[in-house]
Amino acid sequence: MAKILIADDEKRIRVLLKDFMKRDGYEVLEASDGDEALACFEKNSDISLIVLDVMMPGRDGWEVLRKIRETSQVPVIMLTAKSEEDDELHGFALGADEYIIKPFSPRTLMARIEVLLRRSGEKKDAADILAIDGIRVDRTAHEVYVDGELVELSFKEFELLTYFMENAGVALSREKILSSVWNYDYFGDARTIDTHVKKLRAKLKEQGNHIRTIWGMGYKFE
Repeated sequence: MAKILIADDEKRIRVLLKDFMKRDGYEVLEASDGDEALACFEKNSDISLIVLDVMMPGRDGWEVLRKIRETSQVPVIMLTAKSEEDDELHGFALGADEYIIKPFSPRTLMARIEVLLRRSGEKKDAADILAIDGIRVDRTAHEVYVDGELVELSFKEFELLTYFMENAGVALSREKILSSVWNYDYFGDARTIDTHVKKLRAKLKEQGNHIRTIWGMGYKFE
């Protein structure tokens, strides 16, 4: 039974989501502000996914996400009442895996939760290793090594790097990457990919040069 943490200061949203999640067999934890969310996360190391509201009393969702990413790559879905593109890109830059604007359909949220949990489970269970030049991806441990050193990647950065390496030498359009890495039901801007690629290149350092931009189209891992 996967354990999900809902962090939102609106009780009605927590109650609504909790009902849907428990119906689908998930164990649910609740937090009404950022400090409570962090305390709950620190006490429960087996949390499988976090649904995190941006606007909360005390620490906001951005601060909570930033703190979580210091020690964990647990999948995080951000909830926000804002629809500005900059806010969405900011969330992805901090390591969010999904970004959903209020009001939203609980069924849509549950579908995305299922996809993220399935994908994270698949990566942990896969018994293969990808290695190209100085980059080594261990799917079983969900770890990435660059020139022998462990590199901390967000869940989506890990997915993106794995997808690039699986398709080494193939020119990939932004639309294809969105469809394959963010799933078909992700309605995001293609610039989301550019933000993730920029951060991924930086973390890979010199090995980031393997990811080549195909102007007007997308990217290729060479």
